[in-house]
Amino acid sequence: MNEELEERLYREGITLADIKKRAVAFFIDEMLLSMLLIFALWDSFASVQTTEEVIALTNSFVFEYMLMKIVYQAFFVMQYGATLGKMALKIRVIEIATLANPNVLVSLNRAIFRVISEMFFYLGFLWGMLNPSRQAWHDVTAKTLVVNA
Repeated sequence: MNEELEERLYREGITLADIKKRAVAFFIDEMLLSMLLIFALWDSFASVQTTEEVIALTNSFVFEYMLMKIVYQAFFVMQYGATLGKMALKIRVIEIATLANPNVLVSLNRAIFRVISEMFFYLGFLWGMLNPSRQAWHDVTAKTLVVNA
């Protein structure tokens, strides 16, 4: 992180969210979305008999699930600066330029690249753990930071 940004964050009393909080928020969001998918497809899930059928059914809705994740992430980050998981952990997403909630395009960019990062074995998240400013790929492309609320 450059010194100018560090100084701006310090002046505003903003601190970066730690990796543990982000991981727990991620887990909460994933569980919520998974439960929503199961609820939406309950009739289909109730009719399957074997583990292989569950896997096949789940795989048949991968595109819809990814789209649901993008809409969820983009909407909540744009509207509230945080997803439900982030709200529970008292962290939020801010744009580096404005130190405010991301606008619709930034939120959408962040959500899309978040899903892309997941598709590449979560390498973008690993990048965020090793990055001094704790920016995962989706934060780098959207020019955002996750901070304590």
